[in-house]
Amino acid sequence: MYLRFFERRGWRSTVIDKLEGEEAGIKSAVIEVRGEFAYGYLKSEIGVHRLVRISPFDANKRRHTSFASVFVYPITEESNEIEINDKDLKIDRYHASGHGGQNVNKVATAIRITHLPTSTVVTCQAERSQHKNLVLAMKLLRAKLLAIMKKEQAEKRDEVEKQKMKIEWGSQIRSYVLHPYKMVKDLRTQFETSQAEKVLDGELDSFIEAYLTMG
Repeated sequence: MYLRFFERRGWRSTVIDKLEGEEAGIKSAVIEVRGEFAYGYLKSEIGVHRLVRISPFDANKRRHTSFASVFVYPITEESNEIEINDKDLKIDRYHASGHGGQNVNKVATAIRITHLPTSTVVTCQAERSQHKNLVLAMKLLRAKLLAIMKKEQAEKRDEVEKQKMKIEWGSQIRSYVLHPYKMVKDLRTQFETSQAEKVLDGELDSFIEAYLTMG
């Protein structure tokens, strides 16, 4: 859904890291997005999203409910605001497990960086080059550390953490229902549509605009 939304807006996106689910689907993913006002738009997507549908992985065709937690961090360039000492970093280079094919070669130079003082962990396996993965991982780490720094300076939870919710019933910001009826509803703005397939194909503009203009 989000990759299609980025395409529609003409934004560039790179899947920096992706962890496959143990049985099916995707357990987690990190995507870098570059585009005009990208962070301003995408911060409206922070929160828990709930999907209700007939599971394609269930032989009995039963209805299943899934949850996905979305976070958005602004990427920053090199600056004096964030000082990262090499001694504070633990860098692991590894071969990530995949499902075979070209993916095996692509993730052979995966990078995991742990910032020891804050226990912040980032991973990257988007590139074949270990150096490029390291650069991307450091960029992501810098973004996360900047969010932490702003939170501490303001002595309050920053915008990302403020909206962080436990993935459970009743905590979602938006519901995507495909069965027994079709409807996507944002529980913050009450904006809804029956065009669920179009939303899942990346037509998110109406939801984002409703959130950004909410009084």
